[in-house]
This record gives sequence, structure tokens and C-alpha cells, in this order.
Amino acid sequence: MRPLSLVLLLILSTAFTLRAQNSTRVVKKIEATRTTQKIVIDGNLKDSAWLSAPIATDFVEWRPTFGNKEDEKNRTEIRILYDNDAIYIAGYAHEASPDSITKELVGRDVVGVNDFVGVIFDTYNDKINGFGYYVTALGEQFDAKYSSNGEDGSWNSVFESNAQLQSDGWTFEMKIPYGAIRFGNTKVQDWGINITRRRSKSGKQLMWSPTDPAIGGNFLAQFGIWTGIKDIKPPIRLSFSPYLSTYANHFPYNTPGVKNTTTSINGGMDVKYGINQAFTLDMTLVPDFGQVQSDNQVLNLTPFEVQFNENRTFFTEGTELFGKGNLFYSRRIGGTPMHLGSVNGQLKPGETILNNPLETRLLNASKISGRTSSGLGIGVFNAVTKAQYATIENGDKETRRIETNPLTNYNILVFDQSLKNNSSVSLINTNVTRSGNDYDANVTAALWDIYDKKNTWNVNGQVGVSQLIGYEAPGKTLTGYNHTLGFGKTSGRFNFNIWQELADNKYNHNDMGYFTNNNYFNNGLWVGYRWLQPKKWYNRINANMNLNYSMRYKPMDYQRFNFNINVNSQLKNLWWVGFNININPEQNDFFEPRVNGKVFKRPGSWSSGFWFETNNAKKYSTVVEFFNRTFNQYGSNGQDIFLRHNYRFNKKLTLSVNTFLQFFHNNLGYATMYGQDSIIFALRKRNTVENVFNVKYNFNNKMGLTFRARHYWSKVANKGFFKLREDGYLNHIPGGISNNVDFNVNYFNIDMVYTWQFALGSFINVVWKDAISSFNRNVNTNYFKNFGNTLRSDQQNSISIRVIYFLDYLNLKKKRS
Repeated sequence: MRPLSLVLLLILSTAFTLRAQNSTRVVKKIEATRTTQKIVIDGNLKDSAWLSAPIATDFVEWRPTFGNKEDEKNRTEIRILYDNDAIYIAGYAHEASPDSITKELVGRDVVGVNDFVGVIFDTYNDKINGFGYYVTALGEQFDAKYSSNGEDGSWNSVFESNAQLQSDGWTFEMKIPYGAIRFGNTKVQDWGINITRRRSKSGKQLMWSPTDPAIGGNFLAQFGIWTGIKDIKPPIRLSFSPYLSTYANHFPYNTPGVKNTTTSINGGMDVKYGINQAFTLDMTLVPDFGQVQSDNQVLNLTPFEVQFNENRTFFTEGTELFGKGNLFYSRRIGGTPMHLGSVNGQLKPGETILNNPLETRLLNASKISGRTSSGLGIGVFNAVTKAQYATIENGDKETRRIETNPLTNYNILVFDQSLKNNSSVSLINTNVTRSGNDYDANVTAALWDIYDKKNTWNVNGQVGVSQLIGYEAPGKTLTGYNHTLGFGKTSGRFNFNIWQELADNKYNHNDMGYFTNNNYFNNGLWVGYRWLQPKKWYNRINANMNLNYSMRYKPMDYQRFNFNINVNSQLKNLWWVGFNININPEQNDFFEPRVNGKVFKRPGSWSSGFWFETNNAKKYSTVVEFFNRTFNQYGSNGQDIFLRHNYRFNKKLTLSVNTFLQFFHNNLGYATMYGQDSIIFALRKRNTVENVFNVKYNFNNKMGLTFRARHYWSKVANKGFFKLREDGYLNHIPGGISNNVDFNVNYFNIDMVYTWQFALGSFINVVWKDAISSFNRNVNTNYFKNFGNTLRSDQQNSISIRVIYFLDYLNLKKKRS
């Protein structure tokens, strides 16, 4: 028997031996009770309507010790009512010692370290999709949407909440309008429901319906039932959020004919319309994303592009369906023009570039998403970016334009069918259509995620086909194929997953997704074990082992092998600690040379690291990470150090500092091309320092101020040069090369934001942004001198004011009647 077969046999036999024997679960129920009385959402629970409301109590600990009943002195009592317009929730979170309540003003949609209570509804009772509404002890709210993809905290709704501190705990009230939730149109309905409470200083989180962390799959499968909801109808869900913004920008161009200071006024609107009880249309018309947080720019020495976070709300909110298959990278929309770098090659003698925008302009974007009562989720996304041009001027001051990006339409279509046992099958298509002679792109993928009845075993996979139309030649389509297959055990203390990934040498989903390379055939094994019951010194321990073996698909050459072990644990004092070990034998790196058909024999390496995180419910908390790697040749080694310090002065003011240090000694990597065919590598010293300073001050639960300053510095000093041989190894160049390929790169950003929620769903934002980027070859300066030079560089400053006002159709209709 082959060694791999023995390993698989051992895994399967161990899995069956350790398989949890799930007892029949008792489903908790709470009766739906209608009210006709008025309820004022002030958090004091004095309205007489609450006297008739059923009480949800007897909460059970979810973590760290599953199954423990809550203490009587710290008990949780939740009341729920409904009428023709909304759901009303009241709660009393008792606390034996009021000083044990963790409270911090952090702003909407930020959890922080706060104690909170949340109510999650599975309105179709499909055990896959849910809507969560949360409130903290200081009355701040956040919400989330749940699906087979997990929690989507970017999803937003408009609901009312308030809270008050009491001598023995805290109380709250919430009003969730039916326009803020999706549900069916049947006369009598039963919804899945769970209620959760976090007591941060104790490290405990509790559930009304017991939720066993050892059971795999979606946690909605362990919900209780809100039963007997009668005669409620989905309302007309129509809202408008018009905005008006103004900007003042300054950059010291100091060039004749170019203004150092510019101003602009923008206007547009977001529209949300409930097509029916299941589906919602979201549109953004003439959007303005100028106030989003600045990107974390870095010096990129890899052969692949940097993947940035998405900070534009429209592209993060309610997009869980469009993330199926990992085919959608929203930064492609409004991103870098595809022909940005070709402008210089089209200049005529005497011409210069007056303007060459780095981003395309988004004209509009819309999305339709929802799920039917039968569990069919449908998503349609569409966005249009306008054609982008570079402006060219000749010696006679005559101008012309060069198109850098055509008028482009981006489209996604998704079907996602929920099945029994938290299973699902999906079909997704992404399409990019460009005007003119540029190529179009189309990608289609089918996905499946299947669990058994006890959510113990899982089979998952994805099969995709990409088509680049007119990429190689007009009228010719380049078709590629990829798949991912997986099988594993997801419940109990012992878990494993076996997986395979394949992409042929023609597959490409880069036009609408993030994609580094094709032509791979990867196989892997993940094995994990969990100690979930707290013992004398720990609350839980997680350990896992990973094996990854990668080959090229065509020809089937070895690329790399990786083995790593990870262990982490939560201790009794609520600290987290962990360590990891990685082993990487020699690799065939086909991408670092930057030339097709070439390979770099990357030396083998091993690495290890540890980290710990203190209890973040304390006024002062810290995170420390250390990682060391050693290569087998040239004395190459490197260290990563990450430090985070966080201090809460009071419930309003918090300061934090993040520091990341990276030191590479005798690091090997691509340097430059020399001559026609010589690929030059360098042995280099690379140091990177990143500091992020954050200040948060909240005046109250509707108004706050944040300040974020980030400085990134990376310098690369080359110490020796090598020529890449045909066999992938290196020959030293004794005299070096004449080109200076050292780097000294700095990025500095300030994002200061004042936010005031002056009405329900309505905000005023005042933003100051400062940006500096500098590049030179001087690698002999120390950190402080370099930082001073950076601050003296030219700066891009921007001050903007944006007002967005929420208008709900039903409220407008009531005011008129």
C-alpha cells in the first residue's frame, strides 16, 4: 500500500473513532405576540406593552465553556413583540457588578470591546441565511447579514435602538421596521431566531438557543423558533439617500497653467428599492468615493500586483452572493486604466503628458439580490465606467487625447440554491465588455458545498471556464479551465480536509477578479484537532497541520512543497497565545525571473514564530508577533515583528499604535534585466518599517472623530549581483552592474474624519486627507532623518464635506397623509 493511502486510511479511521454522537437537539421556541400599544424606544422598558410580551431567558454559554447555564445574578431577559409595521425587542442584561460592564463609544458598525446583545432572525427558516441586529450598553448599534459565506458585517439597515445603564446591569430597546428585513408573504410564519449576549470582561458569550461550537456547518442550523407570526406583510421598501459633497484640494505643482488649489462640488444619490418581499435593488448614481480611507501603499518587489482592501461602501455592503467562487475583486471597477503605461510609447517628438488619470471614473452601479422562499438566491450586479483619456500637449500648446481605458461594462449573475443540511449549489458568471477594439472577458463557474445530516462530513468543489474574446486576435476566443475539489470532516474535535486545485495554462479570471497566475496543479491536506472544554490553565486549544504540494499543469514540473504546524490557545486570563513552524524545501519559482520559460531555484527554508494577545477588555491591551525565517544558502534570513498597543482612557477616548518591522539579510530576488537576455538577481538587505497611529474620540453615540496617520518606509540596498543561469541557479557577477537598483520608498497618509448621524440613516462627514509619496535611491539615511525628509516632501491635501440624507418612502407617505 502506498504511503499516501496509509495516511488517508489513518485519517478516516481516526475520524470515525472520534465522531461525535449528537443527541437529539431540543428546539427552543418563543411565541410571537402582537401588540397594539405604542412603544417609545428610549431603553427604559417602562412601556406597558412589555407586560404582555413573552420572555426569552435561560441563556446557555457558547464560549468559552459550551453548555454552562448563566448565573442568576447575571441573567439575560429578552422580550419580543410585533405589530403591522415593525418588530420590537426589549432586554435586561443583569450584571452582579455594574463595574463589570465593558462600554466604549466606538461608532456605528464597530463592535470594539463592548458588551452587547444581538438578535438574529432566519426569516425563511432555511438555516442558511439570517439578519442580525445588535446594540451595546451605550446604545450604539451594528448589524450583519449571515449566509453560507459567513457573517457580512458591511451590510447595513436602518433601525432604532437605545440603551440605559442600571444599578444591576443595562437595558435596551430596539425597533426593527419590516423595511429593514426580508421575509415571505404567507399568512402564518415561523422564523428561526437566536439571541446572543457578550460579557466582555468575563470572556463569555451566551446564546438563548444552545449553539455547540463542535458542530460544523452554519450556526443558524442550531437556532430556536419564533413561532406563530400572523398577518404581517412586506412593506414597500423604497428609500433614497441623496448626497452633496464639496472638495478643496491642494498640491504644489508650481507649474504655469496648472492650479495648485482646486475645488469641486458633487452630487448624486443611492437608491434602495424592494422589488418584492425577497429581492432588493441597490443603485448608486454618480457616486463619490473621495472620502474613503487611503490605501495602504507598499513597495512591491513581487511579480504579482498588490491586492488592496475595498473601502467603498457600495462594493462591500450586501455582496455575499457576488463573492461566490472568489471571482470578483471589486477594485477592478474604477481601477487603473488598462493602457495607462502605454502612453509614453505613443508620444510624438516635442509632446508631453499634461494629464494621465490613474483611475477610471465610475458612472453608475446597481445590484439586485435576494432569496426566494424556496431558498433560491439570485444576484445581478452591473457597473459602467466611462472612457478615460490622457491629455497630450505639443510645443505649439496644441492638445490631443489618447484613450487609456475604453467605456466598460462589468456584470455578474449568480444563482445560489440552498439545500438541506446547510448545503448549497451555485452558478456564477462574470462578464467584462469593452467598447472599441479591446478584448472582452467572460468567466462561468459551478460550485457545490454539501453536508450530511449531522453536518459532520462535507464535499465541496468548483468547476470554472474562462473566455477571453479577442485577446489573441480579433474574433478568436482563448478558453481556459480550472477546478477545486475538497472533502473533509467539519464537526467534532478532530477535523480534516483534502483538497485539489487545477488551472490550465489558458485559464484567467483577472479582468473582474484578483488573479496572480494559472498553469498549476496543487494538492493539499489539512488536519486539525480542538480541545474545546476548558481545563485548569486554558479555555480552548486549536492545533492543525498543513501539507501543500504544487506542480505546474503543463508541463507537470514540480513547483514547491510546504509543511507547517500551527497551535493557538485561549488561556484562563483571556490571553491568546500561539506558535507556528514552516518547512519549505527548494522550490522551482517560475515567476520571479519575470520571463516566460525561465525558472529560479529558490533555496529551501524553514521558519518559526510565536505571538500573544492580551485581554482586550482591559484598558491597556497589546499584541506581539515574532516570525523568523532562515534560508539554506547565502546566509539569508529575515525577521518579522508586529506590535500593537491599545489604551482606552475612558469610554470616549482610545489611542492605538501599530508597528510592523521586517528585516531581510542577504535576501535573494529579481533586480533587473541587463542587456537583451540577462536576468539579474541581487543579494540585498531590505528593511521595512510601518507605523500606524490611531485616535478615536466619540462625543456621544451619534457623533465621533477619528484620526489615522500611517508612515510606511522600505529601503532595499543591493550587496551583490548574480546572473540567472538556464538551470535556474545563479552565477555571481564579481564587478556588479552599472545600474543603481536600490530603493528608498516612503508613503505617508493622514485620514481625519468627523461623523455626525444627525437623523436616522443620515450623516454629515467632514474629512481631511494628507498624502505623501516619495522615491529615491538613497539608502544610507536612518529612520528619523528619512521621516523628516518625507514630511518635507510635496503633499497632497484635501478637505471635504459630505451630507447624505436618508428618505424613506413610507415615512414620507405618512407625513403627507
